[in-house]
Amino acid sequence: MCKGLAALPHTCLERAKEIKTKLGTLLQKPDSAIDFIIPYPEKPEKPPKAQKPSPEEALQWRDSLEKLLQNPYGLASFHSFLRSEFSEENAEFWVACEDYKKTKSPVKMAEKAKKIYEEFIQTEAPKEVNIDHFTKAVTMKNLVEPSPSSFDMAQKRIFALMEKDSLPRFVRSEFYQELIK
Repeated sequence: MCKGLAALPHTCLERAKEIKTKLGTLLQKPDSAIDFIIPYPEKPEKPPKAQKPSPEEALQWRDSLEKLLQNPYGLASFHSFLRSEFSEENAEFWVACEDYKKTKSPVKMAEKAKKIYEEFIQTEAPKEVNIDHFTKAVTMKNLVEPSPSSFDMAQKRIFALMEKDSLPRFVRSEFYQELIK
């Protein structure tokens, strides 16, 4: 298949990326009756040593991804859930952007921007997030002179993706249902 990896590294990487994309598509759970037929994976691993929220607080997460992400237990729970769906890069990118925005030193900001770009934005990145070409182009342009808002457009796109696709599945998961009891 990918014999002589040194001779054809680009082709093998493209093939691996294509397989990953196809697998991701097959593993997505649609919002339909099929959700009741295909069971969700077992409970995701419990988050490490964060204060468990009250059922009332956890109930607020249904309607507010922002509240979920701001709560350490909620973020860890959601991250574990995304890992079970093979999309944890979205939460990791969001967290990296939040950390980046708090950076004061221009030198450190440039270093973090480069790391975020290489890890999440560039084509074939190890944890490449799903953003459109326009957003990617704007982000790359913003990185010529990094500022706290360099990743804002990409972060908003990923937030919207998590809010629309991942959050509804998370609130239907067994783990979340246990939290609100």
